[in-house]
Amino acid sequence: MKKSIIISAIALSFSIGGAHATTEPLHLKNNRVEAYFKVNSFCVSIALGDYETVKKLIDRGANVNAKSHGMTPAMYAAKYNRVEILQLLIENGAKLKTKCDKGKTASEYAELHGAHDTKAVIEEHLESKKRKK
Repeated sequence: MKKSIIISAIALSFSIGGAHATTEPLHLKNNRVEAYFKVNSFCVSIALGDYETVKKLIDRGANVNAKSHGMTPAMYAAKYNRVEILQLLIENGAKLKTKCDKGKTASEYAELHGAHDTKAVIEEHLESKKRKK
């Protein structure tokens, strides 16, 4: 009887632990396990602020409007306050009114993350487009 109770308890603990299993790769950051999302190298370069790499990738044909993990390159630039990169993206045809998979625009990402400089660049660009019409 004791064996069957112990075996049942062990089986129950494995089934509860398995309910939280994930197939996504995980990594450790600040002593916390976080899900690792695959973002293309173009958007990683933008997030890191690597202007030269971003410029080279654009020169080699990188799509400035292609989404990576649901966000456009302009959204990454806005979120991480990468003003020069955002301007480069705009010069190469980045669409600032596009919405991510969560329904947010680059401007909303800038506002959400306190990126006042990129928010100003976006507003200025959108305002100048209105005046030209």
